[in-house]
Amino acid sequence: MPESPRRLLPSLPRLPRAIPRSGVSADARRALRLLIADTDRALATSFAAGVEAGALARRRTVLVERVLVHVWTAFLGAPEGVSLFAVGGFGRGLLFPHSDVDLLVLVTPRARERQAPALQRFFACLWDIGLKPGSAVRDVAQCRALAAEDVSVFTSMIEGRWLAGDRMMQADYDAIVDDPSLWPPQRFLEAKLAEQAERHARHDDTAHNLEPNLKDGPGGLRTLDLMRWLGRRVAGVGDFDAMAAEGLLDPAEHEAIAAAEATLQRYRFALHLEAGRAEERLLFDYQRALAARLGFEDEHAKNLGVEQFMQGYYRAATVVERLGVQLGERFEELLEPDVEPQPLNEDFMRLGTRLQPRDADLFLRRPAALIEGFVLRLDHPELVGFTAETMRRIQQAVAERGTEIGEDPAVMDALRTLLHRGAPAVEALWRMNRFGLLAAILPPFARVVGRMQYDLFHVYTVDEHTMRVLRNVARFADPQARREFPIACEIWATLDRPEILLLAALFHDIAKGRGGDHSVLGESDARDFCKRLGISDEDGALVAWLVRWHLLMSTTAQRQDITDPDVVHRFATEVGDWEHLDHLYLLTIADIIGTSPKLWNSWKDRLLADLYVAARYALRSDLALPLRAEARVRDCRERALSMLLDDGFDADDVAHVWADFPDLSFLRHRPEQVAWQTAAILKAEGALPLVDVHPFSVRGCTEVFVYAPDRDGLFATVTAMLDRMRFSVVQARVLGSNTGMALDTFLLLESESQEPASLERAEDLRVRLARALAKPARAQPAKRNLSRRQRHFQMAPRIEFTADAAAARTQLALVCSDRPGLLAVVAQAFVEVGVRVHDARIATFGERVEDFFQLTDGDNAPLDAAMQERLRDALLPLVGPQRRAS
Repeated sequence: MPESPRRLLPSLPRLPRAIPRSGVSADARRALRLLIADTDRALATSFAAGVEAGALARRRTVLVERVLVHVWTAFLGAPEGVSLFAVGGFGRGLLFPHSDVDLLVLVTPRARERQAPALQRFFACLWDIGLKPGSAVRDVAQCRALAAEDVSVFTSMIEGRWLAGDRMMQADYDAIVDDPSLWPPQRFLEAKLAEQAERHARHDDTAHNLEPNLKDGPGGLRTLDLMRWLGRRVAGVGDFDAMAAEGLLDPAEHEAIAAAEATLQRYRFALHLEAGRAEERLLFDYQRALAARLGFEDEHAKNLGVEQFMQGYYRAATVVERLGVQLGERFEELLEPDVEPQPLNEDFMRLGTRLQPRDADLFLRRPAALIEGFVLRLDHPELVGFTAETMRRIQQAVAERGTEIGEDPAVMDALRTLLHRGAPAVEALWRMNRFGLLAAILPPFARVVGRMQYDLFHVYTVDEHTMRVLRNVARFADPQARREFPIACEIWATLDRPEILLLAALFHDIAKGRGGDHSVLGESDARDFCKRLGISDEDGALVAWLVRWHLLMSTTAQRQDITDPDVVHRFATEVGDWEHLDHLYLLTIADIIGTSPKLWNSWKDRLLADLYVAARYALRSDLALPLRAEARVRDCRERALSMLLDDGFDADDVAHVWADFPDLSFLRHRPEQVAWQTAAILKAEGALPLVDVHPFSVRGCTEVFVYAPDRDGLFATVTAMLDRMRFSVVQARVLGSNTGMALDTFLLLESESQEPASLERAEDLRVRLARALAKPARAQPAKRNLSRRQRHFQMAPRIEFTADAAAARTQLALVCSDRPGLLAVVAQAFVEVGVRVHDARIATFGERVEDFFQLTDGDNAPLDAAMQERLRDALLPLVGPQRRAS
């Protein structure tokens, strides 16, 4: 029979009695340091054997207390007017492997001066033996003044404990903590909630970031501490057992909060061991190792052990966050005067600014009222929320009824009515999700609650991402968003059934983590749910189609050349009609922004808008064959010439320049771009090399035009200089004139901000790039290391060659891990192998790069098999997985 975890707790040695004021010798310090290290190793062994982290943290506290008292006695003895207190986490009795040891020395003014040398030696010894004291030495007046001024100082004293020294000073300490005039309950509650709001804002107001702080983030251990502090100050109960006894927590809530705290403590203990220091962030650096340490294993490629490990954290944090809100609400209510209830309808009443059912069993008796309560809050904006008792009743109904809630036809009717409200429904859905109600109505959604995706592309868990996508959809209804999303807002105003888009947003990622294509699996889920919801077959088919193809527009825009009418024609054929296109465009924008705030930029905005407009035109033309090349060239020339003439240029001069332009210039560029390039050449009056930079072009980013005698290595020189100046290339178009001039355009964004360049940066780029091109030698790319995050997401590269017979070129598809200067080193490899670049399309998805190049050999012929193999061999060492040097 295995030993119980309690029996596996390591025994603690008893220290010899210290001789007062004798000091601690060097040998004794080494012995104490060794004792602490041995005990920490024994605690780590017990943790690996399954002992509860909280019990181990309490055992470590006992050891540190014994050491502190021993060292205190050795240096100070038992003097009057000096006392040692444990405060903060140490005062609470929880020391994790690398927690700070928070100490307060309370002194009388007289004793301070007399004992100062002994206190200095005491603290120095603590550092020598491996403890990390966070210390303060104050007299009673200073303590009181600081506690009155700073709520965090007062809070740290709440759980303080006397350890050694003058025991009579305990009364002075307690007089500060128990003084009702210092931070009375109402003021204390307001200050602590404001403090928490500020702390959570630093973590994006969500526990569902991919590198969460399990101490200070929303739903973290600090939230549990806050509940105890508020309980002690407001209700006179400082722990969860006492709160349960007083009815502030019911048995289920008490059990849930204890389980969540145990999970967070277990993760924190493991994190300290893995990091070897007091690290509180679940960084990518540690997540895989922590998952293995705690026994999580890969189920399949789309349900990794590390994802299961992180899901355990997110679900615990969600419980803590939800119960923290509920307890905070209850404490607020305890401090407010009783108010007379005011009926709102036959089922609900208002208590002050809060909503409560008139019948305590309403939610169990009629589950549709669960949704109706959230709807009522939309109709009465003066309501700030539910009463704490209502929150409890919602939780109890969800727990007792479970997925039966979603099988109730009245619930489906209430949900359909809510969704038909459009944008306002999103706020209700968001609140319902916080209470677990969405997961009960929609069981597949429960599977993605807290599910992370282990990559750098998705920065939120699936459920958090879904809620953000819904909120982005709701933004299209806001007149204030019209400036940022003019097309999207215009489309939204024309939708007569907004529930279609809301349902598509709700279902688009619902099948993540199951092991198959989440778009296909989600399509099936969406179709089935729409039938249960009672919407028409036609609308249900549109929702299912949107879920199935929600990535179509994004991948088409970023991976293909949307200036090619054939690409637009294929996309429009797949979409089929304006209704599908309108919904897909809105969902695509909302999805990209909801995936990561850094993904959306003016370039992608313009890219999607261009594809939307082009596809809409194609659909209006009843999907006729794309306009022939000759007609497109003629149309572009006429429009560009009109612009140039309006700007005062001579038609003959323009014709002279265009005589050297290939037809591809007019096929692959907009008229505005052709006019800009032509004007730059005419203004230069023959000066070469010519570099012109448009800070914010018609393509939504910074555009660079290079006009110079073509030579091998020109593309490599440009990309190396752009990399050195920290620009990201999103598209490159390399053309040659009829007389051997390079007509190269590069679309750029600032690497860090993903914004177009400022006027000053654009001018600096123009000057430096022109200087580099004037030199015969190629500029070399800068050497930079991978970022901390990139190191953890290295993939084997994929290099594929395909023939483009129509263009007499070879297309290279390069899929690999992103890294600083990637395009520049790839361009260098092209030069070394003797390959010419004619077109480049750059797409980055988190840590994953998908680049496409149109290539030829030095004679402008497609690459033969031997040259393809040489290029592959040159690229592999440059784009393969990189590790830190050992």
